Amino acid sequence: MRHRILAAICLTTGLALPSASGAGESPVVVELFTSQGCSSCPPADALLKSFAGRRDILPLALHVDYWDYIGWKDTFGDPAHAERQRAYARHAGARMIYTPQIIVGGMEHIVGVKPGVLEKAIRMEAAAPDLVSLSLRPAGDKVEISARALGPIPDGTIVQLVRVRPSQTVDIGRGENAGRTFTYSHIVTDWTRIGLWNGEVPFTRKISAPGKDETVVIVQEPGPGRILAAAVLR
Repeated sequence: MRHRILAAICLTTGLALPSASGAGESPVVVELFTSQGCSSCPPADALLKSFAGRRDILPLALHVDYWDYIGWKDTFGDPAHAERQRAYARHAGARMIYTPQIIVGGMEHIVGVKPGVLEKAIRMEAAAPDLVSLSLRPAGDKVEISARALGPIPDGTIVQLVRVRPSQTVDIGRGENAGRTFTYSHIVTDWTRIGLWNGEVPFTRKISAPGKDETVVIVQEPGPGRILAAAVLR
């Protein structure tokens, strides 16, 4: 089954940034939920970094804030990331969340640093036909989004703007990783809902995306559920 939970209890992995997508070209979105304060997370963070250069995957590192209590406040931590992880768990019928944890394509849940399991999940998602053609292009000081449904999509499908920082080095001062220095990659710095869509007519929108962080757009079934398309504007 394409949309199944692959594992459930404890760690995980990540990946690399591609360019704007069209029909049959949309990269597989790999979301890593991680924390600078989690001693089990560095191998997953390193695996995410090691996939740089792959064009079939869009890796995203979402740093959560629920490890901050042990003494180190994650410099990228955001309660919205933790809430997104909880929403995935509720949608899947899971009772707990973990770090590190990966979700592939909005549907496949993997807990643990398991490259083989992850690659299999990515291949399964990549083999599925695109349901949305999505493209981005610069339009002055804005970004123009164009999406077209290639088949039926659910009412309330979510179009989202994600900003991504390619990398940043952090010296960890306290907590489980105290005294260590890490260079994190594919760091999500903002995640904003642009609008809802039913696919009956093309979705077009011009949006502001100031700053140097990369601009990503993700089209996803409500839930949050299956990711239907993703694109990156470099």
